Amino acid sequence: MYLRHLLAAAPLAAAAHVLAQPVAASVYTMSAGRAGASIAALLGLTGAVVGGLSLARPASRIGTGSGRLGATVALVAGLVGMAVGGLVVATSDSGIGTGNGRGGAYVALAVGLIATVLGGLALARTRRTV
Repeated sequence: MYLRHLLAAAPLAAAAHVLAQPVAASVYTMSAGRAGASIAALLGLTGAVVGGLSLARPASRIGTGSGRLGATVALVAGLVGMAVGGLVVATSDSGIGTGNGRGGAYVALAVGLIATVLGGLALARTRRTV
């Protein structure tokens, strides 16, 4: 009788194993990975735009400052975008195209790196002219 119970439980164990596999997110589902990657990419893009503007126009828009604020904002936004993108890449359990945000996180890493470089160049320029 024990063998019969064991054989009856085998399909249930196989079904539980199949149900425990990760499932790709639907096209319209906003998963946590997608949201984190989107926020990180937008933050990096903002940093890249601010860094480019502070590099092109060193005078700040607020008062008659030296442009250090824009460079610092670009540098911080780029670093935070890269950190959040790296976190999404590290915690993603599947590849690109499964809806976990890994592709967007790679974009956030690249754009955050660009923002960090632009912010660093603008910050070096403000230190050099003062």
